[in-house]
Amino acid sequence: MSRWRAGDRVVALLEGGGYAEEVVVRETQVLPVPDGVDLVDAAALPEAACTVWNNLVDVGRLRSGEWVLVHGGSGGIGSFAIQVAKALGARVATTAGGAERTARCAELGADLVIDHREKDFVDEVRRATDGRGADVVLDLLGGGALGDNVRALAQDGRLVVIGMQQGRRGELDLSDLLARRGTVTGTLLRSRPADEKARIVADTEEHVWPLVADGRVRPVIHARIPFAEAQSAHELLESGEAFGKVLLLP
Repeated sequence: MSRWRAGDRVVALLEGGGYAEEVVVRETQVLPVPDGVDLVDAAALPEAACTVWNNLVDVGRLRSGEWVLVHGGSGGIGSFAIQVAKALGARVATTAGGAERTARCAELGADLVIDHREKDFVDEVRRATDGRGADVVLDLLGGGALGDNVRALAQDGRLVVIGMQQGRRGELDLSDLLARRGTVTGTLLRSRPADEKARIVADTEEHVWPLVADGRVRPVIHARIPFAEAQSAHELLESGEAFGKVLLLP
């Protein structure tokens, strides 16, 4: 028997893109809109929340008191990851470009914000951690940052690669990885089988939704753009000016 009824306020983790006014989705990938969140704003939650929870906790094994480096703290995933990691009791370092974006990342709770246009993130993370490094690195950059990310790891550190903004290929000195007893894991949410997505959605509802309901975590939305102007939404994202999510309104 389904838990859902006509008229329920819900959001969903879709199989892929969601450029439609109506969709069909497995009920195991449907989530209730958290208390206190506007229905439209809630559209920013499922993909980010499931991605962040699965990769920080399931894959990255992030624990309270550990340091995590979140690349791209001004993005839709990064801005959400900062908040979740802080709610879990972690210490958060993040990268962003420019004074305004770094200031906003600090407002979200980041303990250390690194302007990647001005400073080397490896040096800054090591300085902040007394030379120890980050226990977890959540990376959207990919190949171009592979070697530096490993050098930023602490002993037994975990690098979780979820994007390829700086390319599909990178060079890694394995001696750096071996010296740290580090692990490098690459993951994609979209290609997961249905049973894994169902588990991730259930875990997200159990652990992240209460953080959203009590205000410790919130969707960060840069703009709400009419569906007919989708091209301008893409241009906004490509410009690098957006902070957080860009929503399309059908």
